[in-house]
Amino acid sequence: MNWDVLVVGGGSAGLAAAVSAAGLGAKTCLIERHGFAGGMATAALVHSICGLYHLTDGAPGAYANPGFASHFADRLKECGGASGPVRLGRVEVLFHRPVAFAGLADEFLEKAKNLTIKFHSEMIAASPTLDAVEISCRGVRETLTPRTVIDTTGDATVAALCGAGCEMVEPARLQRPAYVCRLEGIPPSALDDSGRLRIARIIAHGVHSKQLPAAALGATFRAIPEDGGLFATINIEDPDGYDPLDPACLTRLEMVGRKLARALMEYLRGQDDGYSSLRVAAHPVRVGVRESRRLVGRVRVETEDLVSGTLPEDTIALATWPMELREKANAVTLRFPEGNRPCGIPLGALRAHQPETLFAAGRCLSSSHEALASLRVIGTCLATGEAAGIAAALVADGEAEPTAAQIANHRDRLLAHEYC
Repeated sequence: MNWDVLVVGGGSAGLAAAVSAAGLGAKTCLIERHGFAGGMATAALVHSICGLYHLTDGAPGAYANPGFASHFADRLKECGGASGPVRLGRVEVLFHRPVAFAGLADEFLEKAKNLTIKFHSEMIAASPTLDAVEISCRGVRETLTPRTVIDTTGDATVAALCGAGCEMVEPARLQRPAYVCRLEGIPPSALDDSGRLRIARIIAHGVHSKQLPAAALGATFRAIPEDGGLFATINIEDPDGYDPLDPACLTRLEMVGRKLARALMEYLRGQDDGYSSLRVAAHPVRVGVRESRRLVGRVRVETEDLVSGTLPEDTIALATWPMELREKANAVTLRFPEGNRPCGIPLGALRAHQPETLFAAGRCLSSSHEALASLRVIGTCLATGEAAGIAAALVADGEAEPTAAQIANHRDRLLAHEYC
């Protein structure tokens, strides 16, 4: 089947790319391996949208990227699926409920004309020029013939399959993954800040007394006041060596995450009568991989660009989140830009050298390892996905070299019509 734009991967970037491309009239197809869109924000239960706001020294920050990112965030708040922004130190985040994110994503996808969604589908093969792409759903194969393709897989899967340039930092430096689960049966006293600190002290004692594994020490908790629960986030490590592209490693991480969640639940239930009803209510569909393979694009966003706040002429989105380096499971380093300046993400970082019909957005766009520690967050993924969707639609329509000005103009037009 022929398509103007094929979007591979329905995470935050893929959602924005598909809706934006279809909004320009491009015949668009979105394929996603799960049964819903959202990626890290839904399947991995990552419940905070980072990178939406400009950095400030205390005053509330304005949206960094007008367009799909800000519009989706506003709609999420309007439907009761998000609250905030909430200031955490020097940054602001929008806390959301993953189930609400998935529901709102469905609304955007259903509203979009010219868009076909294929859930439970994965890309399994591609020609070097991407004029033939094979996908599979439950063993049933289908060949698509797109004019342009957007890689929003998070792992640069399209780029790898068609032979475009890819890179991945050595395993020892990769950002470590997170395992997020939902807990219920929490007493009201555990839902405020002091209650969460108390849980942290109990866990620290459990690790010190060797009743809990050391990996539990970095667990953090966020209350869900709407329904009396908690999200628990555990940064995990693979004792046999981390490789986010290795099925054996991914299998171990999923099992380690579930085992840690059970251990935490059982230990807390045994420490205090107030936690006797505690239970794990939901595991993620998949572990939250923060970094893997990336496209080698026409332009590479470098670490110094983030530090100094570089603004290239072909900027299509702004990165405002600090470089959040998690190269060890229980250690985080935040590197902020000079003067809280935003960094411009150039269009060239979203486009391959060859084939020229390949674009990338989200966490597999072209960047250094350190720069990706800022660019990978959900708010920025929404913005780069939108830009990639517009650029791919323009190329499919015959515009060989779309410009940042064209992308901005079409973004504003889409926003005015709410992407229908």
